[in-house]
Amino acid sequence: MKQNELVEVEIKHGDDKIFLKRSQPQPAVGGTVTGAGTIGPESGAAPAGPNAAQSSGALSQPSAPQQDEDLVEIKSPIVGTFYVTPSPDSEPYVELGLAVKPQTVVCIIEAMKVMNEIKAETSGTIVEILVTNGQAVEYGQVLFKVKPD
Repeated sequence: MKQNELVEVEIKHGDDKIFLKRSQPQPAVGGTVTGAGTIGPESGAAPAGPNAAQSSGALSQPSAPQQDEDLVEIKSPIVGTFYVTPSPDSEPYVELGLAVKPQTVVCIIEAMKVMNEIKAETSGTIVEILVTNGQAVEYGQVLFKVKPD
């Protein structure tokens, strides 16, 4: 798993299921979380995810460090897999420098085969993207930083 930068692996075969999850070191304050790919189960019941073909392609690199006290953080409301596009061949929901409004969808988090749209819930400009496409995210993990209007 380390060699291929995998964080989670889930394998299903009939009624048998194997789920492996590797712990990750916590990033330093002000640092960014590095990407790790995931492998979804291959079952005919539901797709493995909108971006199953893109395991851990890096999005845009975060901009130069900003003063954190004036930035709004968009956090993950659930545990799951982060996707920046609705499907592998689609454009990203947001990019660095893009203006967002409270109802703007910024990403999808897949949890238990359910695609959950995450909205900005604030107005401003995306100044940092802290996760990569296909990365496993935790509850409360900061996904984006927004400079408010």
